[in-house]
Amino acid sequence: MKLGSPFRPRLLSALLISIFLGSAPATPAQERGELRIATSYKLMTLDPQYANLNENTSLLSHIYERLVYQDENLELKPGLAKSWRPLSDTQWAFKLRDKVRFHDGSAFDADDVVYTIERIRDFLKPPSGGFRSYVSGIKSVSAPDPLTVLIETDGAVPNLPLFFSSIFVMNRPSEGFETTEDLNAGHPPNGTGPYRFESWSSGESLRLARNDDYWGGKPAWSKVTFRVIENPAARVAALSTGEVDVADAIPARDVASLKERGARVASVGAARVNFVQFDVARDTLPGVTDKSDEPIANPFKNPLVRRALALATDRGILVDKILAGYGTAAAQVFPNGLPGTSANLLPGAPNYDEAKMLLAKAGFPDGFNLVLAGPAGRYPGDAESLQAVAQSWARIGVNAQPAAAPFSVFNTKRAAGDYGVWYGGTSGEAVDIILHTLLASPDPERGTGALNFGKYRNEAFDAMLARAESIAVGPERNAALAQATELVMADQPIIPLYHFHHIVGYGSRIGSYVLHPRGWTTAMQTLPAME
Repeated sequence: MKLGSPFRPRLLSALLISIFLGSAPATPAQERGELRIATSYKLMTLDPQYANLNENTSLLSHIYERLVYQDENLELKPGLAKSWRPLSDTQWAFKLRDKVRFHDGSAFDADDVVYTIERIRDFLKPPSGGFRSYVSGIKSVSAPDPLTVLIETDGAVPNLPLFFSSIFVMNRPSEGFETTEDLNAGHPPNGTGPYRFESWSSGESLRLARNDDYWGGKPAWSKVTFRVIENPAARVAALSTGEVDVADAIPARDVASLKERGARVASVGAARVNFVQFDVARDTLPGVTDKSDEPIANPFKNPLVRRALALATDRGILVDKILAGYGTAAAQVFPNGLPGTSANLLPGAPNYDEAKMLLAKAGFPDGFNLVLAGPAGRYPGDAESLQAVAQSWARIGVNAQPAAAPFSVFNTKRAAGDYGVWYGGTSGEAVDIILHTLLASPDPERGTGALNFGKYRNEAFDAMLARAESIAVGPERNAALAQATELVMADQPIIPLYHFHHIVGYGSRIGSYVLHPRGWTTAMQTLPAME
């Protein structure tokens, strides 16, 4: 069982890095026709700024681009901005690339960046404002010339360039702001990316065509089709029979059989965490009862109960059995060794005796009943993880009934408050981004707590996180983030379970597939086989 192994990012060649910055230019021998990808990602919307979900980030990155890119080591690289620098504690200047064009032929310039920031900050409203936290600290944005963007912030935002590694740049319309409804209803997405939009069938497919005028070089594939196949076994079957060239989110249990059938597999540790999250706000919770199935007061308001359940969680089974070793047990939001993580937070083996003592001290010597909800088919081992966690908790008298559902159903029910405790997952550009969205107190004005569905609040943690975010990127900031993480994890608002490994399978038409710890699935990561 991998309990605390540090994250060791792989170094890639300059060619492979260029894939992530745009699209590796194709040579005649490499150029191919249609690339067929089976993906677990179900594109929710054609609005690139509506929801900060991996399915949207991954698929729409073919069409839209960011000012800044995060490479495979999570380091910042130039995207549509070729450089950036702070002018003062509250002012930044971004210099843009010249001769970049949108798919409709219009020139990209600083006005498009101004529009992008203002649309997210001033027009999109929660829950559609999934990116608002990245721009909430921006006081003003201006374009002194077509290739310069000046940004003034309300206070020091030393991590501002990192925020822009998550935001897609949109083309400014002739007037007003484009609505999400208009974008979904037929307004063709208009980005600067390596592929142009052809068609989209929600929940079924996304079809793209090569942008021959792409500033980063001619893409390798003339057409790209994403088939949404949410069932992992069906994705594996589609790859095995040659129906598709690439399949993402391969279950670890299927790796050996895929290799036996001639497919190749790539994997990388994920810059993300999967966890159990508690509703700590409401007085009573759906599905949480005593052993006689009578409603009880919300037990998760008591940190002793949360700690007891954490101590009773066997992460070793999750990593070794369910993930077949393609994962690392978690005690914090990022794998140990990445910037901002704490060397003091290490996952350990379960301690059922101590967990029982904590439950008794909290007033639940006999335990209680609950429904443990979660998605099925969205994350590697998600439904199986629900079963394994329930079995662990049963050893301390907490009877958990697993309730797995397709992610769209699960997400809707979670938002409606139908669950009291659930399994989830999130990824982010850096430790502070996840802390900011997952564990900070919900505050729409500050943009914090967007993923804090349990409504957890900790003023001391909020203050420590705010202090860490005010420090320039470097060792001091990393140490402050580690201290804030130690404080909040002692209160156990979530139970970190594991950092799974992204696993992608590919067939004979593919020469290589370059994985990124953020877990994107793109045509730009896929190089054709040489003839």
